[in-house]
Amino acid sequence: MNNLFYEFEYQVKDNEIDDLNHVNNINYLNWVQLAANKHWALLTNSKFDNQYVWVVLRHEIDYISPAFLNEIITIKTWIGDSYGVKSDRFVEVHRNNELLTKAKTTWCLLDKKLMKPVRIPKEILQLLEEMKL
Repeated sequence: MNNLFYEFEYQVKDNEIDDLNHVNNINYLNWVQLAANKHWALLTNSKFDNQYVWVVLRHEIDYISPAFLNEIITIKTWIGDSYGVKSDRFVEVHRNNELLTKAKTTWCLLDKKLMKPVRIPKEILQLLEEMKL
């Protein structure tokens, strides 16, 4: 990982294939969430897990080319703008150098005990801004 993005390799599994013999669209959203969770855990080392939780407000996703069984794909994520209670995150899925899917997700920070939106605290906002691409 560098200071701006996080990426990891992933092998497409049998249960992710649909009747058209390629990855079902819902799995791309699972990968978007997986990338966000892995990156957040790496950035924070679980420091905020007892106080806050992120929830999705909106996904925008473009399906460009399909992925297939057993392919090794690269999932890459980075942070966009963070403001108020929201933070934008971007994810791309690649096979070699070919872009398969790209997504933008708007996340909302919640107070974990109250399960209500909370303005992003300065400590988290600073961390997000440092990682912003």
